[in-house]
Amino acid sequence: MLCGRKLLQSLASVHRAAAVLPRCMSTGGDQLLVDMDSKSGVAVVKLNRPPVNSFNLEFMTEINLLLEKLETDRSCRGLILTSSNSKIFSAGLDIMEMYNPQPDRLAEFWRTLQQMWINLYGSRLATVAAINGHSPAGGCLMALCCDYRIMASGYTIGLNETQLGIIPPFWFVDSMINATGMRQAEICCEKGLMVTSEEAEKIGLVDTVVPQQAIIENAQTEMQSWLKVPDFARQLTKKQIRQPTLDKLLSRRDEDIQHFVQFITKDSVQKALGFYLEQLKNKQKKK
Repeated sequence: MLCGRKLLQSLASVHRAAAVLPRCMSTGGDQLLVDMDSKSGVAVVKLNRPPVNSFNLEFMTEINLLLEKLETDRSCRGLILTSSNSKIFSAGLDIMEMYNPQPDRLAEFWRTLQQMWINLYGSRLATVAAINGHSPAGGCLMALCCDYRIMASGYTIGLNETQLGIIPPFWFVDSMINATGMRQAEICCEKGLMVTSEEAEKIGLVDTVVPQQAIIENAQTEMQSWLKVPDFARQLTKKQIRQPTLDKLLSRRDEDIQHFVQFITKDSVQKALGFYLEQLKNKQKKK
């Protein structure tokens, strides 16, 4: 589910520490832990925004800066995305960015999300998502951007936006269709389903399910199989497959932002988000 940063501040103090090897490039922030192996050319990036790696404007800006730096570093060939939280890959978009929003920031928030998807979905790098926890909504979208998805057993994943009264954008849906096929995407997106790791593997939402303790090792092994392919051949093939999906958003970015702002600021949507926040508050009081 989507989570608000202010609402969940009481769950955990914000403890951040950058773990960066000499080959790594600093993003100027500490919400991403980056381990760059200079021999293999593979960067392991851990999302590190407690408590649940929700995507606010600042966090996504930091992610985009890192993706752009890795993209231009010719010694970097692969990217493994995972989380420093052993139970949550990412809880998705920060709901506080959408509840009682400032219009200008709301538009910039959405443009930054678009850019994160464009950067990752169209990356020249071989990308593997090591999904080591629950991955709803925007977390699922980030995983869908990757070339290969490995998920730890015992967690859930899905585009659950409709459960909150939010319509998933066409490029969210396109990402799901490209992974699972039209029929499964239709069922999952319309019903806002969160499926188990094992169910996700059956429908093609993830490629492999492994025990939690083996996820990084499996991601490294999988990455090596992608890097055996000559980079230019792999990159051009990826572009050939993915460019039509990218072009669909690139040609409609402003329209998509305008639609999002108009939709989110509707009274009915704001009431639904407010109700959801109250549910979260009540759950926290019971703990």
